[in-house]
Amino acid sequence: MRVVFSFRSALAPVLGVLLAVLPAGANESAAVFSDNSRIASIGGSITEIVYALGEEEHLVARDSTSYFPQAALKLPDVGYMRALSPEGVLSVNPTGILALHGSGPKEAVDVLKKSSVPFIEVPEHYSHEGILEKIRIVGRALGVDAKAERLAAEMDTKLKSAEKQTASIKERKRILFVLSTQGGKILAAGSDTAGDGIIKLAGAVNAVEGFSGHKQMSDEAIVTARPDVILTMKNAGPPISEDELFANPSIASTPAGAARKVISMDGGYLLGFGPRTAEAIHDLAVSLYGNQVTD
Repeated sequence: MRVVFSFRSALAPVLGVLLAVLPAGANESAAVFSDNSRIASIGGSITEIVYALGEEEHLVARDSTSYFPQAALKLPDVGYMRALSPEGVLSVNPTGILALHGSGPKEAVDVLKKSSVPFIEVPEHYSHEGILEKIRIVGRALGVDAKAERLAAEMDTKLKSAEKQTASIKERKRILFVLSTQGGKILAAGSDTAGDGIIKLAGAVNAVEGFSGHKQMSDEAIVTARPDVILTMKNAGPPISEDELFANPSIASTPAGAARKVISMDGGYLLGFGPRTAEAIHDLAVSLYGNQVTD
């Protein structure tokens, strides 16, 4: 028997434990582990939420994107969330798996979903409400709904406050979120991405239009985008050299290139869409607008 959720990708490991199974099409937020004693957490924001709920004693393993809080690093690492092996996840003998949508590859996830280990997939929406939804679903899965509601209410207040900080700003910065410059090609974030979500929450505008997901941009498209600021990540893939970035002729011809304006933030912090996102919104907004940001 397996659990089916219309959420983003997930993981399901080991033998012999039954979940309170939902029929197909049921409300996924009602899913709860019948045995939460050994949970494998896949996805940095999922792990952060478990710790924020004070339920970390249930964790038996994490994925490599789960490096905050530092205490999580003591847990066994079952690999990168998008390059999982069923054997690696099952090797920690979990009684349940909490996996963020987007975990993969699909073949590995399919194997895990067919195992006897209960598997709950948590959706990922790059928005204020998406964060609250994740908190509630994780809390429900662990059987701590009341704790989850309190944390969601706290996060709701913090997020509203962070978003209000840029409400009065009239001239919104245009941001180009660059994920990679390998081979001299600019890989940028379009709509329906974490980069797009955090840019909007911080009171700015994604300079990229016309495509969703991540895509290599032509020189003409970069010039047309006219970004005021380039946004990049640290600690998430190959580092992006500022010299290499601004040596790109198309970048150099933009307002961001002329001013050599780049902001680089920790990838998990910036794009986690979890308990620290209100702080990330504030930090990005201050970097963009300085003293125009209000408390």
